[in-house]
Amino acid sequence: MAHQQSDFAADEGRWLEAVDKALKGAPRDRLTSRTEDGLAISPLYAPRRDASPQAGRAVGAPWRIIQRIDHPDAAAANELMLQDLEGGADGIELVLASSSHARGFGVAGQDIEAFARLFDTVLLDLIEIRLDGGYETSSALALLVALAEQRGLDPSRLNLVSNSDYIGKLVHTGVLRSEIPMLRRRMLDIVGFCSDRGIAAPILNGDGRLWHDRGATAVQELAFTLAAILTYFRDLEAAGVPWDRLPQLVGVTLVAEADQFGTIAKARALRRLWAGLLEGAGLPQIPARLHMETSWRMMTRVDPYVNMLRGTVAAFAAGIGGADSVTVLPFTQALGLPDAFARRVARNTQAILIEESNLHRVADPGAGSGAIEARTEELAAAAWSLFQQIEAGGGLLQGLTEGRPQQLIREARLARDRKIATRRLPLTGVSAFPNIAEAPVRVLAVETDDVFPARHPFGLPVPGRGEQLSAVTEALKRGASLIDITASRPPVEPLRIATLPVYRVAEPYEKLREAAAVADPAKAAVFLATIGPLAQFTARATWTKNVFEAGGLRTPGGEEVADLPALVAAFRASGTRVACLVSSDRIYGESAAEAARQLAEAGAETLCLAGKPGDLEASLRAAGVSIFLHEGCDILDLLTGLHARLGLAPVPPAPAAEGSPS
Repeated sequence: MAHQQSDFAADEGRWLEAVDKALKGAPRDRLTSRTEDGLAISPLYAPRRDASPQAGRAVGAPWRIIQRIDHPDAAAANELMLQDLEGGADGIELVLASSSHARGFGVAGQDIEAFARLFDTVLLDLIEIRLDGGYETSSALALLVALAEQRGLDPSRLNLVSNSDYIGKLVHTGVLRSEIPMLRRRMLDIVGFCSDRGIAAPILNGDGRLWHDRGATAVQELAFTLAAILTYFRDLEAAGVPWDRLPQLVGVTLVAEADQFGTIAKARALRRLWAGLLEGAGLPQIPARLHMETSWRMMTRVDPYVNMLRGTVAAFAAGIGGADSVTVLPFTQALGLPDAFARRVARNTQAILIEESNLHRVADPGAGSGAIEARTEELAAAAWSLFQQIEAGGGLLQGLTEGRPQQLIREARLARDRKIATRRLPLTGVSAFPNIAEAPVRVLAVETDDVFPARHPFGLPVPGRGEQLSAVTEALKRGASLIDITASRPPVEPLRIATLPVYRVAEPYEKLREAAAVADPAKAAVFLATIGPLAQFTARATWTKNVFEAGGLRTPGGEEVADLPALVAAFRASGTRVACLVSSDRIYGESAAEAARQLAEAGAETLCLAGKPGDLEASLRAAGVSIFLHEGCDILDLLTGLHARLGLAPVPPAPAAEGSPS
């Protein structure tokens, strides 16, 4: 081992010599990049032969393939569910319309009759069922148990995960309509209800999606999720749940991103943070039940096929990182409800990684990698430090009430948005390599109705050790609906906090693309006024074309012309109102100012130039050039300004519940 380490040191020395030669005196730290959290990523790491695989998913066991079920119509949702299960999915995540993650859709089934249609011919005891119903999650649990008992199925055979998460509902809506002491009593009631029926299920969920979808960094996602988990441990303990059961009753959901190494490190860091939390709290070391879902924030409406690549990398990283189960969002998810094809691609992405690539065969493949070990350790340490700050400030709920987590996330989002606007963080198919001639993709056309009036509110017993949820179950069997259950709970003075919106990073560019797509083609265009020989402008013209098309603007021109009169004639023939000079710096010095004057005389209302003007800026501005675009400038601001000059009106957002084909 010592010999191997010395070999690396010798190789590293030769590598550094080559680096110094290439850098020509510049500091080596130019090769070090940083994450959003400021954690350093070095260009070279030594192997970590002292590292051991960390405990996570059972050795050699594949992760479970979970498909999201969120179609409002019970019969249609059932058809999609059966296709998913027959096509290789191991389970489903049932997203009700009341979920914080419904995004305008969600299963609308409210009573046992609707659930019977939803789960028609589904073998409930053979799959994992994750319940995500927001404030209706516990009632949905009772409804599923009622359905199982109606079918003569022992509820103890169900593999359930209840994603009850009142912190999630508070963060999503800004309002919590239950008092914490009452929530704790209801938690104890759910624990008793499940215990009486032999259901061994997590009843609460520390959900990283809440934070990620609003702009949180990886460190923030981990820290806030850990703080939520500790909050739920305290709630359960205060409710009277035996302390040694606490780790079994709280699950964890994290986001898998297209940052492959970052996602692997995040999953591994969560395992370490969980173990540290259990150790500090004196709880038994029971492995976390970790579910990962691919990032909604990274999904794009334009060039959606790139989402397949993003989802594949994210699923790969989640599996390598040790997730127990994974959901891949279908590539058309940002456009509406995915159809059968998009859902098949999503589940096959995972099936191929498991069955053909055999990624699950090796326990913790990242163990021993210098890069992954370092990133895991630094991510875990930074998240633990932020977690300690949250606790020192009175805990997560106190922090949310005072707005401290919201401010941290807001700052992280603004920093990320600046990088996206300047393309220092390029988005493939959106801000980089856009395809404005893409064909539309199909999504399901549905109508949703999220108004379900209460029909039969009734008195609920006080939560105890299963008495209230048992009463709910019996009421559901008699025909009550989930909204009846909700309406039967006594009103209280709500807790309110400041909220942050869920967003996708591509949205600002998408709005420009959508506005240009419905405009007059001659209006939504920029003429590429290439001057000089082809070799002088080809590379810059390609870059410039990509910039304008990122805003949905067509780019006629771009061809070699004989002289300036021919260039002016081509501009007039294009019918455009904006022209962009494109050539090399040498050609700019010789003829850019004159070309600008002639184009302005020919009717160019706005003149741009691709590149930095340098000493020519004064003469170019005098000739009419008002916009200079170059790598590192605020591309998004530039495109927004051009849209305003061209009079391209923003397209009003469609109602979130609409699912018409794109």
